[in-house]
Amino acid sequence: MTLSFPAFRSRNYRLFFWGQSISLIGTWMTRLATSWLVYRLTDSAFLLGAVGFLGQIPTLFLSPLAGVWVDRWDRHRALMITQVLAMVQSLALAALTLTHTINMPWILVLTFLQGVINTFETPVRQSFVIQMIDDRSALSNAIALNSSIVNAGRLVGPAIAGLVIAWVGEGYCFLIDGISYIAVLYSLSAMKNLLPSLRTPPRNIGQELSEGWRYIISSAAIRWILLMLGLVSLIGMPFTVLLPIVADKVLGGGPHTLGFLTAGTGVGALTCAVTLAMRRSVVGLGKWLGIAAAILGVSLILFGLSHSFWWSMVLMFGAGYGMMQQIVTSNTILQTIVDDDKRGRVMSFYSMSVFGFLPIGSLFAGMLASWMGAPNTLILGGALCLLASVWYFGRLPEIRRVIRPVYIEMGIVPDPAAIESQRR
Repeated sequence: MTLSFPAFRSRNYRLFFWGQSISLIGTWMTRLATSWLVYRLTDSAFLLGAVGFLGQIPTLFLSPLAGVWVDRWDRHRALMITQVLAMVQSLALAALTLTHTINMPWILVLTFLQGVINTFETPVRQSFVIQMIDDRSALSNAIALNSSIVNAGRLVGPAIAGLVIAWVGEGYCFLIDGISYIAVLYSLSAMKNLLPSLRTPPRNIGQELSEGWRYIISSAAIRWILLMLGLVSLIGMPFTVLLPIVADKVLGGGPHTLGFLTAGTGVGALTCAVTLAMRRSVVGLGKWLGIAAAILGVSLILFGLSHSFWWSMVLMFGAGYGMMQQIVTSNTILQTIVDDDKRGRVMSFYSMSVFGFLPIGSLFAGMLASWMGAPNTLILGGALCLLASVWYFGRLPEIRRVIRPVYIEMGIVPDPAAIESQRR
């Protein structure tokens, strides 16, 4: 296994991988259970969008600040703290639901708090990967494996959640999630001999924010990759908030149907993540950002037209594959080319591009679905993804011109000048 997945040669990464694998099953159980609970209590497409909005809008406003602090903090300790806070949030949600005192205000407040926690946790976790990997060449493999466990959780968690909701209710999904954080906390506490990180000495926060922003803007590769990711997060990825409506109104199902549709997305995303983990090099990944947007766009258009459960499952596979290709490929390229002392700030903008624009898209998706129906909203989002793909391919030559010298310097691709000199 270590030959195919070199990141597993690191003991610390193996601990992290298995701890996260358990915890993320609980996380995805909570995500599905929250959606179903909101839909059961309100029967409202708008409130489904509003919950998605509140859960992720903190990322839009707080991510740059989180990035500054991540570049200052001990990332291992910071990750421990965020996991404890997330555990407390899940257990509070479980207690309220199991005692039948849960209502929409509580759901909105707790969802918002989880969003604040995630705003800091995501760039910490993304930046922490490099400290667990002894061999820098295995970094892209570790990033892809991280995504594979997220999507293994997306596959297994909703399937279990659908059964648990039908059997004993949503509260037990939240309880299982809270308990599952023990696994990742144990894995973090058992780590030894972590590689040191290049931490930024504390300065004026405004100066550090400005420095990070100038660094991003000055690189066409970082700038266009983040913008493309933000566009797809805004117009394509919010399809997930509409799945309860499709499961009920279009396909005539219940929580089981929602669980299977979400799992279908997870199978596609997991397939993509494992495929990326098997890659030997980051060379050639750039074009896949445009291809991924096209795959997602076509899948959403056809999903909006579908009335067949099995055909919808196939299309959710395609949507999950395209979505994950966009997220993981962007992450891999960025982590490969950024300077380590600015890694936290760049990854915070990466988090903002994924999770910051997604809530705005979720809110608009809920509003549009209330007005024009979920199927038409899905079709519109898919068409816009196709337009974003065309736009990105127009930027690709410029991105390649910026990335290639970095890859040559890192030894990822051969230096044409050195080859020519050897021939002489």
